[in-house]
Amino acid sequence: MSKPAPALLDLLTRPADEVAPLLLGAHLTGRGVTVRLTEVEAYLGEADPGSHAFRGLTPRTRTMFGEPGHLYVYFSYGMHVCANVVCSPEGTASAVLLRAGEVVDGLELARERRPTAKTDAELARGPAHLTKALGIELADDTAALGGAPFTLEPPPHPTPFATGPRVGVSGDGGTDAFPLRFWIPGDPTVSVYRAHTPKKHR
Repeated sequence: MSKPAPALLDLLTRPADEVAPLLLGAHLTGRGVTVRLTEVEAYLGEADPGSHAFRGLTPRTRTMFGEPGHLYVYFSYGMHVCANVVCSPEGTASAVLLRAGEVVDGLELARERRPTAKTDAELARGPAHLTKALGIELADDTAALGGAPFTLEPPPHPTPFATGPRVGVSGDGGTDAFPLRFWIPGDPTVSVYRAHTPKKHR
């Protein structure tokens, strides 16, 4: 298995809230499609009530505690595949959720994978749509970002960004106390913000 390049590892060894804005404008390639990242969210492990790793190491969160430069992939609501980039030194759970991007290469393949998208701007808008466009599957959990099928190329220069609460996160982790969603303002591929909506019980 190829390891991420030293420069990328140096970047990803930092905490997720430092890494996240630096990934805006980065090119992520997966199985014939390249996406320019336009929206991400940081998750800070055991210090973050919105993180899967808030309660520590579990079989599900093991990848988050692993080496930086790998994908943490999981099912959301038992049906959608979401992908994160693992950050921080090994042993510290920290990851950046990949929320949205613009398909900049492999457009026809992305359209085949996302036949319900009405416009090209929708192909990788939203975390589940982004993984589908890139061909990321649940089995890709722990995959390294150092060669086929996945590579991550940071942008040459920092990209201007906005911040705010994360999308659909319940409890304190979804409030203004954790403004850990980062996006490129005005980009048409950025998803629509939605606060968490509690389920109604009869």
